[in-house]
Amino acid sequence: MAGQLVVVRHADTDWTVSGRHTSRTDIALNATGRADAAALAARLAGRSFVAVWCSPLARAVQTCAIAGFGDRALERAELREWSYGAYEGMTTEQIHAAAPGWELFRDGCPDGEDAAAVGGRCDAVLASLPADGDVLAFAHGHLLRVMIARWLALAPAAGALFELAPAGIGVLGYERERRVLRSLG
Repeated sequence: MAGQLVVVRHADTDWTVSGRHTSRTDIALNATGRADAAALAARLAGRSFVAVWCSPLARAVQTCAIAGFGDRALERAELREWSYGAYEGMTTEQIHAAAPGWELFRDGCPDGEDAAAVGGRCDAVLASLPADGDVLAFAHGHLLRVMIARWLALAPAAGALFELAPAGIGVLGYERERRVLRSLG
């Protein structure tokens, strides 16, 4: 049986703090984010990983490097954040002004992705997990929510049921040969 998948959401950026949807815009960590990324080193200490994967976007790469795993990280395009298309850089409040009742996991984004497309990328990552050993992956909030749903064999839109704070860690593992969410925080 495969090992655990430990997922880490990138730490804070100015857009994270302001609630702006950030997918393809390549934004660096802010001072708080850099401090929180440094604190990840202690939280991940003592763990052994056969692979370290990272989104190619700066905020994930910086989080990975500051946490002490940058020299081992393999960038994976599949770990990029959900593409918000026309909603890139907007807050949910701004989107609701134009599209009342909009919900990301149900409606997706015009000129961007829907939950099924993000789920397909997550499925590709999960299918490539090594047969043995734990993997550490640095990525983004909405993508990781879908990743958790797919790990649990739920529809991609079920990612709406999970939340992972900036610099948060999730552990996806097994209990009695069944995939489970071991921890989220």
